[in-house]
Amino acid sequence: MVDPLHAAPPLGSGAAAARERRRPAAGGSRTIHRMVEVHQAGFAQLDPHTLYEVLRLRAEVFVVEQDCPYQDLDNRDVEPTALHVWSTGDGALLGYLRVLEEPDGTARIGRVVVRGAARGTGVVQRLMHAALAHIGARPSVLAAQAHLERFYARFGYRACGPGFDEDGIPHLPMRRDAD
Repeated sequence: MVDPLHAAPPLGSGAAAARERRRPAAGGSRTIHRMVEVHQAGFAQLDPHTLYEVLRLRAEVFVVEQDCPYQDLDNRDVEPTALHVWSTGDGALLGYLRVLEEPDGTARIGRVVVRGAARGTGVVQRLMHAALAHIGARPSVLAAQAHLERFYARFGYRACGPGFDEDGIPHLPMRRDAD
């Protein structure tokens, strides 16, 4: 996941550079002056252009910016119960997340990503509200970058296990219990 709260230009590569990019920009958060729309669809309903833009954004941020080469296409995007949630502004993709259903019925939020220019503008909050509206009263989990623990706590998530390293970035498992 990328820091949805702060923006900074790319500073190179590696986990150290990714941590550096997560520092707040001078002057606080950015404002994007455009109408932001939130969309959601199952995999079968995604049009090819949207799917391409989502996969491109995930690769740009997770693989290139955060220097974390990994196999993004994990067969979970195509699951019949997978929900893809994305936001656009002025026709451009700003952010994305997906909601998966685990075998026990727990929802899993993942692949949370925001375009650099849209960080700190509330895009992730809108995506999270849409995801939680879909999840409803079911319990849900996510793996948060450790520095975002308080951000996800605003949505009712609490750390539910020890921290772990994922591609050089500290993460925490978090859970939101059923209402």
